[in-house]
Amino acid sequence: MPNEVEIERKFWKALRSDMTVMLGLDGKEAPRPMTAQIDGDEDRGPLWFFTSTDSSLVMGLNGTSPATFSYMSKGHDVFATAHGALTLDNDPAVIERLWNPFVAAWYDGKDDPKLALLRMDASHAEIWLDGSSILAGIKMIFGQDPKRDYKDMVAKVPLT
Repeated sequence: MPNEVEIERKFWKALRSDMTVMLGLDGKEAPRPMTAQIDGDEDRGPLWFFTSTDSSLVMGLNGTSPATFSYMSKGHDVFATAHGALTLDNDPAVIERLWNPFVAAWYDGKDDPKLALLRMDASHAEIWLDGSSILAGIKMIFGQDPKRDYKDMVAKVPLT
């Protein structure tokens, strides 16, 4: 069974591959699909999100605001909910590093006045690995309880 470090490692690997999360402001703005970008090779934040200055996420910010994102990998084998602080941070150096053709398709260049870059400093997450497997099905057929194995597929991890 994987330990917490392995579960966290799987989360970061999956997030780098399938970057869509549901990001919202706690108690203010409902989650919406956003593309998370990780700056650098480390499996740590912050996470960055390009959006528009007139988006409800930007308009709902009050300096630094509590935010949550939910994540599910394309293969449905990694799930997570992360909590942290969201801020508007239009650092030109970060925009330059993270700029790519997919982002460029939405804006009139890096100096577009509607361009907003959000920074999420995630403090902690709960990560689940898929517990439904052929092995779990076989165990149920033979009268064994698959829940005992599944408890090792969940980790609460600090992300700071």
